[in-house]
Amino acid sequence: MARIKPQALLQQSKRKKGPTRICLTTVLTCKLVVILIVLSLYATYKHWYRRSSDELRLDLHNFEHSEAFGESKKYNLPSYAILNTAKGSITMELDKDASPDVVGKFVELCQKGYFKTMPFHHVIKNYVIQGGHSQRIGAAEDWILKRKSHSQLAISPKHEAFMIGTTVANSDDKGFELFITTAPIPDLSDKLLVFGRVIKGEDVVQEIEEVDTDEHYRPKSPVGIIDVTLKQEL
Repeated sequence: MARIKPQALLQQSKRKKGPTRICLTTVLTCKLVVILIVLSLYATYKHWYRRSSDELRLDLHNFEHSEAFGESKKYNLPSYAILNTAKGSITMELDKDASPDVVGKFVELCQKGYFKTMPFHHVIKNYVIQGGHSQRIGAAEDWILKRKSHSQLAISPKHEAFMIGTTVANSDDKGFELFITTAPIPDLSDKLLVFGRVIKGEDVVQEIEEVDTDEHYRPKSPVGIIDVTLKQEL
């Protein structure tokens, strides 16, 4: 058997281990893929950067105009509410300037039908009429007991006869107690938020005031609000 010369073996080994040539098309394709990836990443970054900038500008715009919007919302509230009761209609003017938050909540509850069939569960002659859906002891009864023991309290013009208010304690929860004063009362600014006044139907208020009540000032015959009509103008 013929022997292969060492020089021939070396040449054959070099031919087997030589570097594989990479096709030019493959190189161009790889470069194109890399470029596309870079462009895609740049486009994504630019999109999210622009979106973040737009959101920031919008937040700043809303912040700058929130106060003005609040004013606009206040003046969009209705100016009047008509309480249709079993004794007749009571027209009340809403004080949007002094109590916009309370008026806003009152209007929202009116739109949800909260005051439909609401009873006047406490009627205290020459003092106040209280309406609400709660069955607990009335705040008005608590007040009149304190009034008997503190008869020298100052009278506040804010709490004249035929003013409409709600309790401070109930102003932030889901309930809403409604009060109509029937005479000037001791200063209850720490308990009563006045948000309107009766401008028509004082005789109806007085008729409700005359209903027979038990020893706890609860009407013996049901009397209350049938529904409420909101109006911007009369």
